[in-house]
Amino acid sequence: MPVLRRVGRTFVIPVATTFILLSFLSFCLTNTVPAPAVLPGNAQTSVTPGNSRLEGDLSQQRANAVKEAFQHAWDGYSKYCFGEDEINTITSNCSNPRNQWGASAIDGLSTALVMQIQPIVSQVLDLIAKIDFSQTETQVSLFETTIRYLAGMLSAYDLLKGPLAGLVSDTTAVDQLLVQSKSLADALSFAFDTPTGIPHNDLFFTPNKSDNGLSTNGLATTGSLILEWTRLSDLLGDGKYAALTEKAQKFLLNPQPQTAEPFPGLLGTRITISNGRFEDSRGGWGGGDDSFYEYLIKMYVYDPARYSVYRDRWVLAADSSIKYLASHPSSRPELTFLATFNSRSLINSSQHLTCFDGGNFLLGGSVLGRQDYIDFGLALVNGCHNTYNSTATRIGPEAFSWKSSTAISGDGGFSEKAGFRITDAKYDLRPEVLESYYYAFRVTGDQKYRDWAWDAFLAINATCRTDIGFSAISNVNTAGGGVKKGKQESFMFAEVLKYAYLIHSEVRLSNRSFKMKNSSRNKNVLMISVVIQDAVWQVAQNGSNAFVFNTEAHPMKVYLDPEEKNRKVLQFIKAVTEQILVNVTLTE
Repeated sequence: MPVLRRVGRTFVIPVATTFILLSFLSFCLTNTVPAPAVLPGNAQTSVTPGNSRLEGDLSQQRANAVKEAFQHAWDGYSKYCFGEDEINTITSNCSNPRNQWGASAIDGLSTALVMQIQPIVSQVLDLIAKIDFSQTETQVSLFETTIRYLAGMLSAYDLLKGPLAGLVSDTTAVDQLLVQSKSLADALSFAFDTPTGIPHNDLFFTPNKSDNGLSTNGLATTGSLILEWTRLSDLLGDGKYAALTEKAQKFLLNPQPQTAEPFPGLLGTRITISNGRFEDSRGGWGGGDDSFYEYLIKMYVYDPARYSVYRDRWVLAADSSIKYLASHPSSRPELTFLATFNSRSLINSSQHLTCFDGGNFLLGGSVLGRQDYIDFGLALVNGCHNTYNSTATRIGPEAFSWKSSTAISGDGGFSEKAGFRITDAKYDLRPEVLESYYYAFRVTGDQKYRDWAWDAFLAINATCRTDIGFSAISNVNTAGGGVKKGKQESFMFAEVLKYAYLIHSEVRLSNRSFKMKNSSRNKNVLMISVVIQDAVWQVAQNGSNAFVFNTEAHPMKVYLDPEEKNRKVLQFIKAVTEQILVNVTLTE
């Protein structure tokens, strides 16, 4: 029997060949993410990097340069301060602002993983197995500990149990990641022992478990725990960790009093722990509020079935931000920033921290199929790019303001030309602008966002690099950056160098061809060529993501219940089948 039957101009693949094809697709399924859909709107290029050999070579060179910078910073930390939280990159002194649990090591682990630097990965795994997370003499931040330590270990577990399973041979060390994650969450859980379930953020483990006595918690510090604690529950099969954060989250999804929500979906900042009521109506997308909005859409990415309400609240916040908070400097009306608010009064000020917003709109737009969110996200990315492009160091400042009706004067014309005034000139090695460049490239495929990221990396490397790492600087608008302060937060490893690397990291392409000849005639040939997509932790252009990044850039595997997983598998097989190029040559 011939492999293919010819019906007019159509070739029908019989059962035996279909089995082979589906087996091949099953193999692809375990090694790929769903194939990208057609780009939305007027995007000009495919998200698949390396449209030419020259571009691919350039991207790889840039990725290698970022990897070298990571190794440089790691070598300094490892030599002088490994196991401590941070290194002063001027004096080589060590400090422990994160409870002496090795913050730089654990926060940097997922970056070493995606860069596939096996010696560093093994070194950190050995450290993690020895840490007693129930012991510390210093104040513990529930928020910071969750996003850096807990997420760092859970992300590593997801990667080493999944796409990077072959990177290390010590499976016991990998299993310890989940054991230690549970140990840490158990040590932190008393924070939620309040009348409302809204946690205290600042904790003391010894001599007795206690808090700092504050009566309020913040929007971000309350509302940016759910991804990590839910992932822990799902991995353990124990819902109690997710339940803790969901109980607190209910007060943020249904804010009271009504004045706490001056615009639909946009909330105040401080919540009273005893009754769950907001005590103000001041907020925005900046520090103290930022990652609450970030996690609304990311929880929907993590599990659409459980977290559709989070999507709806994000849409409310996004629509209100476009309608009410979008602002344009009078001297540069083509630029777009998001203002902050106090009740319904707007304040034209923003921060480097806020510049994640463009990436968050882009993620939401790609996931929800909303071109308007994508377009607005790109406008925000452009505005934050301008804060980098305008300074003497080509690095953006910590904080800035602008006038939307009258020009700013008194700074030698800088504000008039740039469209903003610098209100805090330091740079603390923050990642948010690079983060938004990353999302912009992944969603649009436009090479310019890679170039912007490369320019930012070059500026940071030139201005902030020291002999043993990287340093925060005092003034981005002074040649050389002013004073190097020696501060190198762990997010330099976790976020800055990860986003700078991933935007240039090439997709793993391979053409897999099979030739099957008719056993009797030896002439019929079936050729199947499939493009294998890039690393599964990368943000997907079509919004169908296998991983989602927490606010510290740790990629965490999304959740699929069995029914949803089966549906996704069928959708994936259909999408891949439609993309298969079948070239059949029949020679009589």
